[in-house]
Amino acid sequence: MAQRRDPGREERFDVQAAYAAHGSELYRLALRQLSDDGAAQDAVQEVFLRAWRSNSYDPSRASLRTWLFAIAHNVITDMARRGDVRPWQQHLTELDESAPYGVKDTSDRLVDQWVVEEALRRLDKDHRTAIEQTYLNGRPHAEVAAELNIPLGTLRSRVFYGMKALRLAMEEMGVEP
Repeated sequence: MAQRRDPGREERFDVQAAYAAHGSELYRLALRQLSDDGAAQDAVQEVFLRAWRSNSYDPSRASLRTWLFAIAHNVITDMARRGDVRPWQQHLTELDESAPYGVKDTSDRLVDQWVVEEALRRLDKDHRTAIEQTYLNGRPHAEVAAELNIPLGTLRSRVFYGMKALRLAMEEMGVEP
């Protein structure tokens, strides 16, 4: 006798089985699209995390593979857009393995650094300091606010509006931020 599915009872799909069946294909897709091993691994992890959290798989609408690839498409698009919004941030963490001590010595990186430095010079001192200390130096907001003797909210405001001004400055320079 066939078991009937209770419509009120949601079933979770088996993440391990789904990963075993489709993980390598999703990784290859992400690697082709993102051209970065680490980003591809992060994308696959995010796909399965979103799939697990959403619990919206319906086998009557699509196959598991199709559903996972749709999620992967969204994840990869999000990751690519994130890189497009802040292209200069990608170069902050990239290292060239062939260069001595991991230094990447390319004209593209130098031009990108020059563009960011020039755009930062166009900001007022308060916004520039907030962005340099928090984003470029990676310091905690609370620590920077205490050092500058300003409220934490003020620092966050300066970072927010500074980033908007930085995008505008880069657009004025003819660079798509």
